[in-house]
Amino acid sequence: MADNYLKQKVIKLRSQIDDLRHKYHVLNDPQVTDKMYEGLMDELRKLEKAHPELVSPDSPTQRVAGKIASGFSKVTHHVPQWSFDDAFSREDLDKWEERNMKILEKQFGKKPTDLSYVCELKIDGLHIVLTYENGQLQTAATRGDGTVGEDVTQNVKTIHSIPLTIAEKNTLVVEGEVWLGTAMFEKVNKEREKAGEALYANPRNVAAGTLRQLNSSIVAVRKLQCTTYDISLGNAPDTQAKELKKLGTLKFPTDNDWNICKTMDGVWHMYETWIDRDHKKKPFWIDGIVIKINEKKYQDALGFTGKSPRWAIAMKFPAEQGTTTIHDVYWQVGRTGVLTPVAHMDPVQLAGTTVTHATLHNMDEIQRLGVKVGDNVVVEKAGDIIPKVLRVLEKMRDGSEKTIREPKKCPVCLSPVTRAQIDAGKGKQESGAGIVCTNSACYAQELRRIAHFVSKAAFNIDGMGKKIVEQLVDEGLIKHAADIFTLTIGDLSALERFGEKSSENVVSAIERARNVTLPRFIFALGISHVGEETAVRLADVYGTIEKLQEATQEELENVSDIGSTVAASIVSWFGKKENQEFVAALIENGVRIKKSKKQEIKKTFVGKTFVLTGTLSTMTRDDAKEKIRARGGDVSGSVSKNTDFVVVGENAGSKAEKAKSLGVKMVDEKEFGRML
Repeated sequence: MADNYLKQKVIKLRSQIDDLRHKYHVLNDPQVTDKMYEGLMDELRKLEKAHPELVSPDSPTQRVAGKIASGFSKVTHHVPQWSFDDAFSREDLDKWEERNMKILEKQFGKKPTDLSYVCELKIDGLHIVLTYENGQLQTAATRGDGTVGEDVTQNVKTIHSIPLTIAEKNTLVVEGEVWLGTAMFEKVNKEREKAGEALYANPRNVAAGTLRQLNSSIVAVRKLQCTTYDISLGNAPDTQAKELKKLGTLKFPTDNDWNICKTMDGVWHMYETWIDRDHKKKPFWIDGIVIKINEKKYQDALGFTGKSPRWAIAMKFPAEQGTTTIHDVYWQVGRTGVLTPVAHMDPVQLAGTTVTHATLHNMDEIQRLGVKVGDNVVVEKAGDIIPKVLRVLEKMRDGSEKTIREPKKCPVCLSPVTRAQIDAGKGKQESGAGIVCTNSACYAQELRRIAHFVSKAAFNIDGMGKKIVEQLVDEGLIKHAADIFTLTIGDLSALERFGEKSSENVVSAIERARNVTLPRFIFALGISHVGEETAVRLADVYGTIEKLQEATQEELENVSDIGSTVAASIVSWFGKKENQEFVAALIENGVRIKKSKKQEIKKTFVGKTFVLTGTLSTMTRDDAKEKIRARGGDVSGSVSKNTDFVVVGENAGSKAEKAKSLGVKMVDEKEFGRML
């Protein structure tokens, strides 16, 4: 048992180490060398190891780096987490101020004369919510959906700029931004480049991925930092400026480049000043200025909208621009049937990402810009997920450019289109006279077609569920399934629910799917009445997609198990120009139909029908089906007296019982392997 002397020594060591930590990681004022710091830490570790009863949650030694036992648990926020509305011009700021003044005048009987603004740098990082109870850090959580976030406390403890204990003993919720330093970002990318891995687009994506690592050792190595800016619950002062000062007093990391501005002219001056400054002098990336009404009494009076505070707004820096060439323009159909022109361009780097698509908004915008297919254009990425075409470089034209025609029919379902008044919501350029598909079922049908195309039995593209498909169509990144094979990591990483890693995973899955067997290719086309078995039969008979396209109805009716209805459906499908173009687009976009090796395999299962039930350990169900078909056999989904074999895996269901009752031969996986 430790005596009082040892207890006091441990307390003093912790206090000294914490003070040095604060000076080094928060104030950027190192007082001792790393060697001396580690010497103090080593002494504390030894004392705590010898006397485990002296270990406490707030000890510097508890900033451990190790594996997290399981996935992140959920945390319900004490205070709803909001996001800021964006502004892109002085006019946007003036309108924001005007709206607020009207509300305050109504609330207080007159416009306030003592209102001021606090302007802070908008750090490009990951929002974090820190909750302290009785002076100790209890939880650190991500924003999540605003109500529930993920508990990342163990990882946050490795961020030395965040205090584990504070002087405030009441419950305190502090919000801030976790970020990866520019130097570390460049180091990470150099390591990935050496390893032949794709480079990260920006530090924000790396910070987000790092904070969600299940091994906090990786988090510790990345040396994430944090900047706090808000006390959302607890004993908060009556102004934002005093709140920032209090955070500093409590030894939270804050950024000192904030100002109090009395007027909107002052706000605009600070914004313009930071546009012209060298942002690289800051250790983090910034993408604008956050403007907050300083006085809490006015914040409380203004309150919140459904998703953001009325009393704050984010003024974004001018978008990054680039030049590229438009190769094609297609019209994507949105949820409400509105047709939006989307330009397909040469890859261009914008705001740290590679993009290949840009919106042209509507026909009026096309005419205003005078844009044509083949034009060299300036594109920019502002607040929108998908970039926009800013202007045409007319002097670059060589005469080969083609006029963009207004569509007369829907590009998806070929239904007539009509002109209608479109209200796309605040700030959207689509508002005005728009082109609308008259077929209300069109959008849903196309979503189903794409979902079928990426399904397991077709191209089997992992990570492309229904919601992702809908998101890609809504954002105009894909019009039909062939466009999937043009997507890049940059196209995906800016989308909601996507990060750098998930974007890499989806693009990798797309790359794997480019090599496909002919039966899967045929099935994926979604031809009415053509299921998996029919697709296999057609592939066996015709061998190539080109020969199948040329087949007549009479020829198809002579194929075993294909009647007049199926034959007519196939001929009708391939007879449509848009379907011929779809198949051609798949090949052009890099889809490769693998040559069948079936002729090298003996047709030992000809005339035999198999049924699969239960889980196979050495192969998937789809693999087993392909092996049976390769040997001339058929696969059925149900057991009947015409079934020859039932392959029984683990946890077999009712099919095994039915096979037993009908006297159908059952084989286990081992015997099935011998048959193969």
